[in-house]
Amino acid sequence: MKDYTHRQKALAYVLAGIAGYVDAMGFRHLGGVFVSFMSGNTTRFGVDIAMGDWMKAAEIAAIVAIFVAGATLGGLVGQDGKRSRRAAILWTETALLAVAALSDNLGIAIVGTVAMALAMGVENAVFQRNGAPGIGLTYVTGALVKVGQSLATAIRGGDRWAFLPILLLWASLCIGALLGAVAYGVFGLAGLWLACILTGALAILAR
Repeated sequence: MKDYTHRQKALAYVLAGIAGYVDAMGFRHLGGVFVSFMSGNTTRFGVDIAMGDWMKAAEIAAIVAIFVAGATLGGLVGQDGKRSRRAAILWTETALLAVAALSDNLGIAIVGTVAMALAMGVENAVFQRNGAPGIGLTYVTGALVKVGQSLATAIRGGDRWAFLPILLLWASLCIGALLGAVAYGVFGLAGLWLACILTGALAILAR
């Protein structure tokens, strides 16, 4: 993350927190399936096939496909990653999260699942550069690998604090997941309105 400004890093931390928040709500809502962490879903997909749980495997495969569709949508909306397009991505995410929040009141849970997975796919386009995502916001496996590599560099006499911004990205997602799990227990999917407010505010600031 060394190529990003402090403001961009702050935006990344907030968005990672939102991703953790939404993913935790989706995880509880779906009984152990993620709406943003596709590595976990992929492992779960393989396990469910091995155990012959075809219905759960089909559900996970559908969510993975929807997430990819969201990433595609984010790439189309974001285009070249200019600041004005960043706002458009965030407004798209806000709209999808609002649909997910409303679905709980309307009794159409499947719509909420689709909207959450789409929103998480879209979010990863916020920092795209030349058509490629710059910072992974809804997953942190790669970030943790970079933490380890940065620590190795520090041990060899390099920058001692290069790992810190990357570790903060992990911490943001973790704290968001904690808050999302608690919020779901109190509000259900209606707790997604908080995520809507935050992404909407970020969209306004991005302009």
